[in-house]
Amino acid sequence: MQPVFDGHNDVLFRLWQNAAKGADPVAEFMEGTHQGHIDMPRARKGGLTGGLCAIYITSGDLPDETRDANGHYAIPLSEPLERAPSLDIALEMAAIAFRLDRAGGWKICRTGAEIEAAEAEGKFAAVLHMEGCEPIDADLAALEMFYAAGLRSLGPVWSRNTIFGHGVPFAFPSSPDTGPGLTDAGNRLVRECNRIGIAIDLAHITEKGFWDVAKLSDQPLIVSHSNAHVLTPISRNLTDKQLAAVRESNGLVGLNFAVTMLRADGAKRADTPMSDMIRHIDYLVGHVGIDGVALGSDFDGATIPAEISDAAGLQKLVAALREAGYGADDVKKICRDNWLRVLRSAWHEAAV
Repeated sequence: MQPVFDGHNDVLFRLWQNAAKGADPVAEFMEGTHQGHIDMPRARKGGLTGGLCAIYITSGDLPDETRDANGHYAIPLSEPLERAPSLDIALEMAAIAFRLDRAGGWKICRTGAEIEAAEAEGKFAAVLHMEGCEPIDADLAALEMFYAAGLRSLGPVWSRNTIFGHGVPFAFPSSPDTGPGLTDAGNRLVRECNRIGIAIDLAHITEKGFWDVAKLSDQPLIVSHSNAHVLTPISRNLTDKQLAAVRESNGLVGLNFAVTMLRADGAKRADTPMSDMIRHIDYLVGHVGIDGVALGSDFDGATIPAEISDAAGLQKLVAALREAGYGADDVKKICRDNWLRVLRSAWHEAAV
């Protein structure tokens, strides 16, 4: 079985939502559930050995895509969130992560060596990520505390504006060039992440914000869960120029399994074929290189192809990669090794 390290999931958000309804998040993850996409039994069945687990603050129930006769839609950006309640929710999600760590459900990892050690022990290697930085203050005091707790990756914005920058809305068809980029506080955030070793994720930022980070950061450019704009012209996918910049920085793009970001028509249809995933991987490899393409499923955060269904179905994608002509070394890079390479670089670790 090919091990898979996944660059983005929202399992903590799902566990947090269910905990608010009285469920036990540790039991839900460790014993398994029919909900969502990730738990321990399904991860083991699909070879999912770890991934970046997002602390994500919801805007509430987002409006669904209201599509016109051509299938086009544009969802307005959600309103910015207040920091205090966002910080409370972030701490609650972090507490769930640490309860799982203490119970043996997974291992919170801060280094590449810890990821490899967790994998060797058969434990899910969880890296804490913050998707949107509403819990962080402009003076970055909270960043220090979250770093000490294990945060090793963040996106300055989700598809919503923050004090650090501007998010890209969900729209099809649409360019990612939808608004301004980083703020002054965002510039400080990027510099501090570079200094202490927190990976910066550009999956939800505007194109201007992407270029602001590219000019300022000394890290490889990371876009954890986005695809090729030329194939699916949704606002969150990457233009060829952006892909070239990722390649130049020795960065990484993680394939997003969300069907709306895979299909040529942008439709939310679970019957999306596996061939659409391979089509995007082929294109990304052609523009970023085999060392810069990985997986960023968006498990527990999106509608994904029914053929995969959940984490248990990951080896179907592995088989499709092999059938498409990818050799054993290339499959290892896409499924796991490229993530470890780029994270080690962002975390100031020596290459292995």
